[in-house]
Amino acid sequence: MNTSYSPEEADKRFEPVSRSKTFNRILDTLKLRDKKVLDLGCSFGEFLVKFGPNSCGITTTTEEVEYGKLRNLRILQGNAELIDQLGLNEQFDAVWANNIFEHLLAPHAFLMKLKTLAKDNTLLVLGVPVIPRIVCLMKLRKFNGALASPHTNFFTRETLKLTVERAGWKVKSVRPYVFSVAWLDTLAGFFTPHLYIEAYADSKFAYPEKKVHEWKDDPMYKDLLRLGNRPQ
Repeated sequence: MNTSYSPEEADKRFEPVSRSKTFNRILDTLKLRDKKVLDLGCSFGEFLVKFGPNSCGITTTTEEVEYGKLRNLRILQGNAELIDQLGLNEQFDAVWANNIFEHLLAPHAFLMKLKTLAKDNTLLVLGVPVIPRIVCLMKLRKFNGALASPHTNFFTRETLKLTVERAGWKVKSVRPYVFSVAWLDTLAGFFTPHLYIEAYADSKFAYPEKKVHEWKDDPMYKDLLRLGNRPQ
């Protein structure tokens, strides 16, 4: 395997994920160990390995696909923003997208396209670094990730939730999974650097009639209108 990572070096990425209290809390709360999960931006599969049977990872990197073969993980090469063009003619119980949303060129289009793989009860778990409500917290090192130079999108808790909802997803919770108690964890979410949205595709979603009228003759928006073309 011609790679900048040896298999032994890649193996070391799995242990911190296995020990992560936050990730294990998410696995248990959302029962992801038993679900068929689509892991977007899956890297070497350090999260993917914990999901249920027939789960699948997507990555842009050849070396990560090859490593997945060594560990008998189902990792496919592709761009998550072109998820509707990857030939995944199957549906998943859940979609795991952690630390990817802030890197996308078109987050809204991504969320719309993602619904082509979602059943009515498909769970979307979207993990995103956020700018805290108390802005002075950004001076603390653990909050620096929200403004990392590779990011093209920047969210607060409120704008993240609205972005997901306006793409036709029903948001059930927004929390950091620092605590097991849901109400306490939700409160903590106002002061934490990373949040996880739990959402489900809204089968009744439609773009507002004004938006449909604006876009109807523009080929650039053809696919988006196809995914949400029932005026409210």
